[in-house]
Amino acid sequence: MADRALEIGDAEGLDAVTIRRLASDLGVTPMALYWHYKNKEQLIIGMADHLIRGFAPKPADERPWQEQLRDLVESLIRTLRAHPCAKDVIEQIDAVAVPNFLAVWDQALRLTRAAGFSVEESCLITQYLLHSAIAIADAPVIQQASPSGEDDAQRVRRKRLGLQSLPADSYPHLVEMAGPLVERKDPHLYDTFGVDLVLSGIEALAARR
Repeated sequence: MADRALEIGDAEGLDAVTIRRLASDLGVTPMALYWHYKNKEQLIIGMADHLIRGFAPKPADERPWQEQLRDLVESLIRTLRAHPCAKDVIEQIDAVAVPNFLAVWDQALRLTRAAGFSVEESCLITQYLLHSAIAIADAPVIQQASPSGEDDAQRVRRKRLGLQSLPADSYPHLVEMAGPLVERKDPHLYDTFGVDLVLSGIEALAARR
């Protein structure tokens, strides 16, 4: 059920996900689904739990905390990127109500404590990590069709020319880097660089402890 709800959300947006629509797609009555989800809020919680289950946190091992934390963040980003509706789903749930999310969060807290951070710092770091993972996964780095019918190459060219036409004396760096700023990025490179950027900051803080 939750996997079908995610399919609808990915294709049509989270507003299209309703108990009635899901029941229709599954060929059952809405009342049959109410045994599992009493309302849309519970349905979204079920979607979030199913989504996060897409990557199971690995058991604690002997690797350095940096490697384990990187695995956790990269796996979360891959899972979120695979579902266009993931950001909306995550933003609408209470994390405490999602068992699989709690497992991920608990492991992240364990790793930050192993790095030598205090309880307060660990809480902040894991919250920043979650928000960073969502932001990285939600970035439009993959070519997408425009609702207006404008293809990606045309849209990139228009944006590049717009930046290049700015007054160079006022915005020299924007004009110089117009191409790289607007061109689509390789998703793997974008994700890897983003994780490097975030974790480098955490590692630098840990080195001071």
